[in-house]
Amino acid sequence: MDVEASEAPTKFTVVDYVVFALMLVVSVGIGVYSSLRGKGASSTQAFLLGGRDMSLAPVAFSLTGGVISAISILGLPTELYLYGTQLVMNIFGAVVGVLVVRNVILPIVYPLRLVSIYQYIEIRFNSRALRKFATACQLLSSCFYVGLCLYAPSLALSSVTNLPTWASVIIMGSICTFYITIGGVKAVVYTDVIQTLVMFFGVLAVVIVVCRNMGGIEEVWEVAGQGGRLEFFNLDPSPFTRHTLWSTLVMGVFMVFSFLGVSQPQYQRFASVPTLAQAQLLSLLFLLGMSLLWGVFYTSGLVAYALYKDCDPLTSGKIEKPDQIIPYMVTDKLNHLTGMPGLFVAAVYGGVLSSLSSQGNAIACVVWEDFLKERPYFRDISDRSATNVIKFLSAASDVLLTLRIRTDLSPSGHKHLSLSRRSESDYLNVQQGLSLPSKSLSLAPSPLSRPRPLPQI
Repeated sequence: MDVEASEAPTKFTVVDYVVFALMLVVSVGIGVYSSLRGKGASSTQAFLLGGRDMSLAPVAFSLTGGVISAISILGLPTELYLYGTQLVMNIFGAVVGVLVVRNVILPIVYPLRLVSIYQYIEIRFNSRALRKFATACQLLSSCFYVGLCLYAPSLALSSVTNLPTWASVIIMGSICTFYITIGGVKAVVYTDVIQTLVMFFGVLAVVIVVCRNMGGIEEVWEVAGQGGRLEFFNLDPSPFTRHTLWSTLVMGVFMVFSFLGVSQPQYQRFASVPTLAQAQLLSLLFLLGMSLLWGVFYTSGLVAYALYKDCDPLTSGKIEKPDQIIPYMVTDKLNHLTGMPGLFVAAVYGGVLSSLSSQGNAIACVVWEDFLKERPYFRDISDRSATNVIKFLSAASDVLLTLRIRTDLSPSGHKHLSLSRRSESDYLNVQQGLSLPSKSLSLAPSPLSRPRPLPQI
C-alpha cells in the first residue's frame, strides 16, 4: 500500500537552526582546540590512543556515545511504539555481557598494549593472514554501519526541514572529517562528551514535556497497558516470536560482547586510559550510561504510542515511515516551544557524529596497523610521518564513505530504507488486520487502537 505523506506540521524556525548549528559549531571548535592543545597529535599513540593517559570521565562519555547512535534514538522508540516493551529486557542481558568484557576480555587484552585489537588474533593463532581477514570483515561491517548512521539523522532532519537527505549527509560527513582529522582521538572523545549530553537531555526534554501535557507518566503507562504494549516476561520458547524474554536476554549478552568487547572503536577507548582498573571501571560506567540512554529512548516510544493510539500518523499518511514517529511527534506537539525541534534534531545529530567519528578514527587505525605499517615503503618512516599518513587515512575514509552514501541516496532513495526491522508493508497489513504469510515472524501487536492479549504466565 502506497501512502502519500504530507508535510510535517511545522518547519524549523530561526531559533531551531541556531540551536542545531550551535551543536555543530561546538563540535568543530572542540576539534580545533584539541588539535592546538595537543600540537596536532604529532605521534601515532597520541592520535589514535590519546597517549594512553586520558581522564576517565570524558572517555566514559565517549565510550557510551560511540555505541549509542542515532539508530538507537529513532529505532528503539519505533520498536516499542509498534511491538511493546519486551525488548527492554535486553538491558539485563547487557549486564551479563558487560561483566564478561570486564572480567574476561579486558584482563587478557589490555596488558598487551595493542593498538589494533586484531593484533591479538596474530599473537594467539600466529597467523597474519587471519588477522588481516578479521580486519577486512570489520572494515566491511563498518561501511554498512556508517551508512545507517548517516541515514538516521537525515531522516529526522527531512521531517522538520526542507533540507535534502544528500545535503544532510554531506554536512555531517564534512564536519566529522574535519575535527577527527585535525584532533585525533582526543577530539573524538571530547566532542563525544557534548554530543552524548545533547542526546540524553534532548530526548529527555521531549519526553518530559509530552508526558506533562498528557497528565504524567502514569497516564502514559496506563494507556500503554490498555493497548497491550506492556510485556516483560513472554516465556514463549518459539524462535519465530518477535521478542521473548529468552531472545532479548541472549541478544543483550551478544550485542554488548560484540560492540564493547571485540570492537576496534571501543577498544581504543579502553586503551586510552592508563590502567587496567580504570578500563574495567569504564565498562561499568558504560553500562550505567547505556541503561540511562536506552531508558529514555524506550520511554519516548511509549509516550508516542499513548499520544497516537487512536490516530496513527503512518496509516493516516502524515509520515512515510514508522521511523519518523518521534520527529513527527516533536513537530506536531511541541512546535509551540521555540527551539525544541532544533534541540531534538541536534540530539539525533549528536548520536550520529559520535558514532561516525569513532568509526572513522578506528578505520584509519586498523588500515594503518594491520595493512600498511609493515609494508616496505612505510616500515622505516618516522613517527611524525606515520601520524600524517593516519590523518590522511582518517580523512579519506570519511570522505569516501560520505560520497558513497550520497551516491546511494537518490532523491527518493530514502523511501526504501528503514531503521525498524520490519517492512512498512507488513506493518500496514497488521494495521488493517490483514493476514501475513504463514511462515512470517509473528507480530506482537494488532491495530494500534486494539489491545493485544498478553500471555498467561
